[in-house]
This record gives sequence, C-alpha cells and structure tokens, in this order.
Amino acid sequence: MKAAAAVISIFVFSLVAFGIWIKGPFVDVVDPNAVSNIQLARYRLDASKSTFMVHANRTGPLWFKGHSHRIAARDFSGEVSLTPNVINPASLQMTVQAASLEETGADFTQEQKNIINKELKEIVLEPEKFPEITFQSTRVDLRGAQNSKWEIEIYGNLSLHGVTKQIKIPATVSFEGNNLRAVGEFDIDRDDFGVKATSAFHGTIRVKNNINFVFDIVAELT
Repeated sequence: MKAAAAVISIFVFSLVAFGIWIKGPFVDVVDPNAVSNIQLARYRLDASKSTFMVHANRTGPLWFKGHSHRIAARDFSGEVSLTPNVINPASLQMTVQAASLEETGADFTQEQKNIINKELKEIVLEPEKFPEITFQSTRVDLRGAQNSKWEIEIYGNLSLHGVTKQIKIPATVSFEGNNLRAVGEFDIDRDDFGVKATSAFHGTIRVKNNINFVFDIVAELT
C-alpha cells in the first residue's frame, strides 16, 4: 500500500510540475502563480505574416447594394508567452492600431472603400479618441492536443472604443521551427462596446450587432 501511495504521489506531483491537471474529459490549467521555476518561451507577433480580419455582415438595404464588410487590421503587435511542450502557464497580449483598420471587400470599388474607411475613422472607431484596441489574457485553458496541434481557449479583457469586457477566444496552436501559429475566430456584440452601425453620413457602415473576428497569427520566437 505504501508503495502504491508513493507512486500516486509522484504522478500527481509530476502533473503539477508541468502546469496541468485533469478535470473531467479535458485538460485544464493550474494557477500560473502556483508553478515556480518554469522557463517560458516568448514569441513576438509578426503582422507581415499574419491576418486579422473583421467580418461585419450587412443589415437592411444599403447605399452599396447591401454588401457585407471585410475589414483588415494592418498594424498590430503583441507577444505570446507559453511553457514549451505543455503550453501552460501561458499568456497573450495584443494591440491593434484602430486607425489601421480598412475595408478590403472585393465587392466594393476603390471609391466606395475610401468612403467606408472615412466612416470607420470618423464615426465608427474614432481612433483619435480611442487609438488602440487591446487584448490581455487572464487565463488560458488547454482543451486537447492532436497531430502536433493544441486546442486552447483564451480568456481575457478586450478593450475597444473605450470599453473593456471579458471575452473568450478559441484557437488552434501549432509550431514550425521557431514560429508559432494560432488560428481561430470569435464574436462580439458591437453594442457591448458602444460601436455604432451608422446611418449617418452615407450610411455605409450599417451592420448586424454580431461582429466576427477571424485571425491567422504567426509569431516568432524571441
């Protein structure tokens, strides 16, 4: 009995040392503050190799024939920290320059895109008042791993248009050489952040409340 207890104790200690514990059918995380002497790997986001898109589907008849918007963030930065081989403890910090968001939808002419981008800046995002969109994780849950890909859920605070709310971001993480890749999508309700779907000016940014964010992020080991 003593030998069996010793084996169980060693097994439990090993799980804690690697920053994970078993909860139901999933793999969850322990409080990072409870894990000491862990060497984190840090990755810096590379905007030139990444995409971060906002999909805003139209509502009602619009001046531009009811096309949905495909808006790209051109200027963003951030850092990912994680524990090699087991992911947790982990964190994500990301900053998007609000003024860098621009319409890319193929259904619009360049003239129409210029008008939409003007509304984005002057009425919708107001980057002079709120220059940055930020996300800071507060918790990362590891939900499974298969074929060298890690399924995770990132919980944290999204600050947009002067409002901060907690959201959840599901993502699939993989590694290739010194690069980390995270792919996923998440939704927000624009009303929660006071983001207008304007009927003013030309009325071109008039969309549904649900806004979909799609990302394919590449980060390089520092």
